[in-house]
Amino acid sequence: MYLRRNRRKYNGDTYDYWTLVKSDWTKKGPRQRIVATVGKLAGEDDEDRIGWEQIADILSGRYRQPVLSLDNKKIPEPPQWANVDISRARAEHLRKFGDVYLGLALWHRLKLDEFFENSMQQKREDVPWAKIACILTLARFCAPSSELKISDSWYSKTALDDLIGVPSDKVNDDRLYRGLDALLPLKDGIFNHLKQRYADMFGLKFDILLYDITSTYFEGEMDDNPMAKRGYSRDGRPDCVQVCIALVVTPEGFPLTYEIFDGNRLDVTTVEEMIRIMREKYGHERRIWVMDRGMVSEDNLEELRGLGADYLVGTRKAVLKNFEKELLDRNGWTEVKPDVEVKLCKAPDDSTETFVLCRSGGRSEKEKAMRERQIKGIEEGLEKIKIRLASEKYPLRNRDKVNRMLGRLFHEYSRAAHMYDVTVKEEKDSFHKDKIRLSLRVKVDDTLSEWAKMSDGCYLLRTNLQDVPADKLWRMYMGLTTIEESFRITKSDLGLRPIFHQKEDRTKAHILVCFLALVMWRTLEEWMRGCGLGDSARKLLEEMAEVRSLDIVLPIKSGKDIRLRVVGKPEKHLSVLLHQLRLPLPNRAKVIQNIVEKTEVI
Repeated sequence: MYLRRNRRKYNGDTYDYWTLVKSDWTKKGPRQRIVATVGKLAGEDDEDRIGWEQIADILSGRYRQPVLSLDNKKIPEPPQWANVDISRARAEHLRKFGDVYLGLALWHRLKLDEFFENSMQQKREDVPWAKIACILTLARFCAPSSELKISDSWYSKTALDDLIGVPSDKVNDDRLYRGLDALLPLKDGIFNHLKQRYADMFGLKFDILLYDITSTYFEGEMDDNPMAKRGYSRDGRPDCVQVCIALVVTPEGFPLTYEIFDGNRLDVTTVEEMIRIMREKYGHERRIWVMDRGMVSEDNLEELRGLGADYLVGTRKAVLKNFEKELLDRNGWTEVKPDVEVKLCKAPDDSTETFVLCRSGGRSEKEKAMRERQIKGIEEGLEKIKIRLASEKYPLRNRDKVNRMLGRLFHEYSRAAHMYDVTVKEEKDSFHKDKIRLSLRVKVDDTLSEWAKMSDGCYLLRTNLQDVPADKLWRMYMGLTTIEESFRITKSDLGLRPIFHQKEDRTKAHILVCFLALVMWRTLEEWMRGCGLGDSARKLLEEMAEVRSLDIVLPIKSGKDIRLRVVGKPEKHLSVLLHQLRLPLPNRAKVIQNIVEKTEVI
C-alpha cells in the first residue's frame, strides 16, 4: 500500500487530498484500489465529510446530511503545517469495523442502550454492565464464540473500543461471565421493552401469535443443571442432554418471548403453561394462537376455548381419513398459490370448529418419493431375510432372531410398515427331517396403499375461527415457517448450540443473549425490506465484515509521527446498500497521535 496525492477542482479552486491505495494483481494486469481516504488539505469541497464524533448520531438514526450553502459555510482556521516523509508512511492496527458498526446501529435503533442503562445502574464497576450486555450481544450477532474467545482475541480485533469507549484490557472473561449474571434478571423487562419497540417501529399489533418448540444440546454431563435431561433431540444428538426452548413470534417473524423447559418435556405439555405466561406478561387480549400438530391435544384446545382464545392448529395425518369424501370431491377448492389448493370443511361431529383441507402438488411428489423409498427398503430387507431362511447349508432357524430382524426393519422404514402384515411360519425341513425351517408370509394391504397414494400431499388444519376464508387461514398457518427459520438462524448463524455452560443460570443467560441477537437479526431483515434491499441479512453482514478500520502512521521529518485512524472505503455495491440504509461510514480521519494541535499534510 502507498499514499497517493489527489487533486480536484471546485468553484475554480484546486484542492489536494491523500488516499491510501493498494495494488492488486488481476488477470488484466495490476489494478489500484482505494483503501481509505486519509484526509484533505486546506479548503472544503462539495463532498460531505463525516467525522468520528458524529457516529453516535448515525447509530441512533439522528444524523442528517447537511445542506451546503455559501452563506453558512464557515471559514476554516489557518492550519499548522508539518513535513511528512511519504516514503516511510505505513498502515497499522487493522481491525474489524463494518459488522460491529452495523450491530451497534441496530442496538441503538431498538433502544436497547437506553433500556440497559436505565435498568443496570452503574455503581463501582469500571465498565458499566449496559456496555457489557452490548458487547456480549454484538459478539453473538457478528461472530458467535465463547466468552473466553471474546476476551482473548475477538474484542481486540474490532473497533468497539473506539465505538463504545471500552478499552480492550477492560474486557476479560470474568467480567463477561458476571455480565451474564447481571443480564438474566432483566429477562421479562427485555420482553416488554421489545414489544413496545416493535409497535413503535413497525406498527405490530400482536393479535396473532405463532408458537413452536425446539431443543438444544450440551457438551458435558451437566450435573449442576437439573433442567438438562435426555429427550427427543431435534438436533440428532440423542446421546447428549438437552433443554427445550419454546418460542413465540409474530407472523412477521419478530421474536416476542421464550421459555426454557426440561430436556425431556413433551411439546404438548408446554402449551397451557405458555398461555398462562403470555396472559401474565401481555394481558388478557383475545389472540389467535397458531401451532403445529405436535402441540395439539384435546385438553389444550379446551383450555384455549375456556380462555376465550382463538386457535389454528395442524392435525394428525390419521384425522384426514374422516374427510375422504371431501378429498375426492372436485368442487369447492381455492387455489392459494400455484400447485396449492385449500377447501373449508365442516367438522364431522357438527361442532363449532372448522377444518381446512389442503393439497399441495410439490408436497405430493415429495411424500410419494419418500413412500416409494420406504417400500423399496422394506422389500429389499424382506428379501434378504427370505434368502437367509432359504439357505440350504446354514438356514436361519432362530425365530426370536427373525422377529428382531423384522422389528429393526420396520422401525427403520416406519412410514410404510403399516401396509405390511408379516407372519413367521414354521414347516418341516425337506433336507433335515428332524428340524424345522422358518419362512415368511407377507401380505400387503392394498386398501392402505391406495389411501396413501390418494392422500399424498394432503394435510388438515383445525380452527375455531368463524367466517374466515380458507386461503387466509392457510396463509396464517404457513407463518409457522418463520418460527422454523428463526430456529435455524439461532442455531446455525448465531451459534446457540452446543451449550458449554455448566450452571443453570449461565445456560439461561446464554440463551437470552442468543435471543437478543435473533431480535437484531430480524430487525435488520425488516430494515432491509423497508429500504427495498430484500431480506438477506446474512449476506449484508458478510459484506460489512470486510470493512476495516486502520491507523495510518505518517513519519514527520523532524523525527515524530502523526497517527490517523480511518475507515476503509467499502466496495461500490456496499456503498450503495449503505446509502439506501442511510447508514454512512465515517470518512474523515481521526487524529490519534499528533505533534501539534492541528496538522495538515504536505
